[in-house]
Amino acid sequence: MRIMATRFISLFFSLLFSLFSGISFAKPTPSFPSSIIRPEKISPPTPAEPYREKFFTQVLDHYTFTPQSYKTFQQRYLISEKYWGGAEKNAPIFLYTGNEGDIDWFAQNTGFIVDIAPHFKALLVFIEHRFYGKSMPFGGNKEVAYSNSSTLGYLTSTQALADYATLIVDLKKNLSAADSPVVVFGGSYGGMLAAWFRLKYPHVAIGALASSSPILNFENITSPYSFNNIITQDFRGESEDCYRVIKRSWQEIEDTASQPRGLDLLRKSFKICNNYISASSLYNWLYTAWVYTAMTDYPTPSNFLSPMPAYPVKEMCKAIDDPKTGNNTFAKLYGAASVYYNYSGTATCFDLDDDSDPHGLGGWSWQACTEMIMPTSGNNEDSIFAASTWSYDDRAAYCEAYFGVEPRPSWITTEFGGHDIKRVLKRFGSNIIFFNGLRDPWSGGGVLENISSSIVAIVAEHGAHHVDLRFATSEDPKWLRDVRKREVNIIAEWLSEYYDDLDPAH
Repeated sequence: MRIMATRFISLFFSLLFSLFSGISFAKPTPSFPSSIIRPEKISPPTPAEPYREKFFTQVLDHYTFTPQSYKTFQQRYLISEKYWGGAEKNAPIFLYTGNEGDIDWFAQNTGFIVDIAPHFKALLVFIEHRFYGKSMPFGGNKEVAYSNSSTLGYLTSTQALADYATLIVDLKKNLSAADSPVVVFGGSYGGMLAAWFRLKYPHVAIGALASSSPILNFENITSPYSFNNIITQDFRGESEDCYRVIKRSWQEIEDTASQPRGLDLLRKSFKICNNYISASSLYNWLYTAWVYTAMTDYPTPSNFLSPMPAYPVKEMCKAIDDPKTGNNTFAKLYGAASVYYNYSGTATCFDLDDDSDPHGLGGWSWQACTEMIMPTSGNNEDSIFAASTWSYDDRAAYCEAYFGVEPRPSWITTEFGGHDIKRVLKRFGSNIIFFNGLRDPWSGGGVLENISSSIVAIVAEHGAHHVDLRFATSEDPKWLRDVRKREVNIIAEWLSEYYDDLDPAH
């Protein structure tokens, strides 16, 4: 069986486009953006809910009144009324603010709101982000929509937030549910959108659960070394030897690649398919495995990015520390990478030249070249990765060459804030939960302290990327059950206060 290793750009994981801009791999530097390589193909999970797929006629531009702005496109959303108490009872609406990809992928992997919907008798809605999945402007033609900066210019976070507000207002009107309160949920980039939605549209949503949302991972707020420092801590905390093997491997890979038939040795060692190999592509293949495994270091088996066991970082280090591999660095690395790329054991080779995009994430490259300038690629001397510095100039040069645009690194903090966030938000913000797991490298750019009595930070020492939004299982550890219980209680308080204001006799 030949396993395709796909290149895609994402935060969700979202945001990983920004990781590679400053990587230095000794002398050969991987091109920017470097690939994020998909592991073995997996069957999409069966949706937990029988969502109905619907489409809303959305305007192209919410902020101007030029003829072009009146153009429309069909925006997809998924809806389930299975648990809804109905408009006559003002039952709530739980809305997921879609990420940078196909909305059904997120709906299939966001079980928390499904689990709690019966308790709250909530209507469930997942809205797809413009320019992703089936929500493609310009006649639904992706090639046209992605063709140049004049069309991609409508792909922004502010336009997306306005989409969500417009759609939900219209939906409530059609359902005769004007008094049904809306709570928004999101993870990763979607979590950033959820938090920003509550701040920008408090008349539409009464509260937001923003899980693993690095809203502070912008200019001069979060260190560009933070992301990879956390990954380093994740692996080093499991095993010092594991950390040292990975740390020294980059130079060993480069040295081997520069030797006669060195690439053949690397191909054989890592079971790379015969069509393509290079030192930088192998570097990225391994880098991707370490990064994504650290992000999704869940306490139970997962199938979100790839089939993986519980605590996959621990399993990777077990493979590296296995005495059977002796001093063979490449055998150790291959055993560890297989936890991410081949846990099912069905792969026979890995294709480093596959550029398919199974989850429709390609539009993130535009967002990461315009407003989502998130410095993350710095590596100090103790880093598990090769030492490097973050360079805005490298990012800007790529974006100019690829899209003909210059990034705006200050725009997000100008539009949504971020600097002095505790002092600022406690004056006017309310009803936001920020969840962060400290094993998640994105937590370095998250809100880790309470801002006020109603803007609450929930921090889990052993948590990974938006682990709280996963479907609950009987194997979940107590700390995770406690996190979700606390989130439910806070949401219940928001709803109780809303209903009291709506009808004091409620």
